[in-house]
Amino acid sequence: MNPDPAIIRSVVESVVARLSGAQPATGSGHPPVAQPMSPKPGPAAVTPQTSNQGSCGCGSGGGAARQGVFACVDEAARAAHEAHLRLKALGVAGRAKAVEIVKTLAVDNAEAWGRFEMEETRIGRLDHKIEKLKITRNVPGTEWLRPAALSGDGGITLEERAPFGVIGAVLPVTHSVPTLTGNVINMVAAGNSVLFNPHPGGARSAALAVREYNRAIQRELGIQNLITTIEEPTLESFDAICKHPQVALLAITGGPAVVNAAMKSGKRAICAGPGNPVVVVDESADLARAASCVIEGAAFDNNLLCIGEKAVFVLESVFDRFCEALARAGAAQLDPRQLDALTQVAFSVEPGKGGGCSRQVLNRDLIGADPAALARHAGAKAADGAPLLFAETDADHPFVQQEQMMPMIPLVRCADFESAVRQAKQAEHNYRHSAIIHTLDVNHMTHMAREMDTTIFVKNGASVAGLGLGGEGYLSYSIATTTGEGITTPETFTRVRRCVLVENLRIV
Repeated sequence: MNPDPAIIRSVVESVVARLSGAQPATGSGHPPVAQPMSPKPGPAAVTPQTSNQGSCGCGSGGGAARQGVFACVDEAARAAHEAHLRLKALGVAGRAKAVEIVKTLAVDNAEAWGRFEMEETRIGRLDHKIEKLKITRNVPGTEWLRPAALSGDGGITLEERAPFGVIGAVLPVTHSVPTLTGNVINMVAAGNSVLFNPHPGGARSAALAVREYNRAIQRELGIQNLITTIEEPTLESFDAICKHPQVALLAITGGPAVVNAAMKSGKRAICAGPGNPVVVVDESADLARAASCVIEGAAFDNNLLCIGEKAVFVLESVFDRFCEALARAGAAQLDPRQLDALTQVAFSVEPGKGGGCSRQVLNRDLIGADPAALARHAGAKAADGAPLLFAETDADHPFVQQEQMMPMIPLVRCADFESAVRQAKQAEHNYRHSAIIHTLDVNHMTHMAREMDTTIFVKNGASVAGLGLGGEGYLSYSIATTTGEGITTPETFTRVRRCVLVENLRIV
């Protein structure tokens, strides 16, 4: 379904001519534009604006929007709905052009936007923030959508993938602009417009990208506000999006609380929920390769990826040699005393409600922290540039049981393969998100794949291979494990429409 450039030009010229009288307002009346948190200069396109306050029941006021950034959910939803109708008039060629615009801008601005997001969120690694935007070119677009046809004695049936309309989407702070970008590519390719409620910690980064995408889309296609976002997102704005009559579908990338709220909203929700990806290393594994793969996946953006290796279960017979392989590959090992010191800082005990059991609570200030910072908390000194810390723990340790999103990998010593898989499954908590195995034994691969029943299962590779990075496949930053859609594609955000012609058309 690759569109002819001549067709795109013809469609665009026609639509722009029809819309020439509906150009965006200019001047004052726009919400403030995001600025970097640090004195370092941000992207050149970001300039301060003044804000008009209105009264639309959103708490922060209505006011005019600039290039998709709104203070009011109702105004954002109505603008997104109008944009969806205009996109519909452009057909598949228009969608393809919009996707091309988004991919090109994401790659061209990867360094500036990655730096801006790093300055705002203060988590992860700058080089990987940049890389996450560059690889959005691997997210599938309109080419993914193909009709299905049936032909028989009763006639001909055609099934096509149709858009929902306006999709309400939630973004995580861990990958604000990359997740936004990947969602836009998938959702717009499917013919939808989008209304984002970003995490407050990454809202300014989201607004920056939304403005730039909309400017280019309006310039090339004549559509305003195809992508919208709430400037100051709150739980109240999320609730308003869930309830808004013009929001036809919800797409959630976040933790258990927001996923549960979306699933209780009464709307269909596609939910990329939590994960705690586990690894098993058996006695047949190529240990040097396994160590390199664990570092590649777990150290990426300081282990912020939801698919990143979080705990490794290693057979007793190769445990010490695997530790040596990790050290040779550049990872730094913590001794028991250092592990205890880091654990005291990384987790706190929260009393159970109503006299219930207490639980370990993650210190969110350490999420995405550099290995060197974690080493200092442990009373250790990691070698300069060490990408990852590791330490031996038992299977019940908080670093094993929690989705900790830090570049510190716990290793659990296991008596045999069956017990390794059993403990890994318990630590994964039946999220059915991601799992990895390093083995040359095909029976072991099959056994673990069946036991784990995860959306992504990688054999003898880094976790990122599951998203087509070092393995075959395609990329998405929203992996809908909770609701079962899996790695999202444009098809995920469509509804099936069937057209039936009875008799008489068939020529065979």
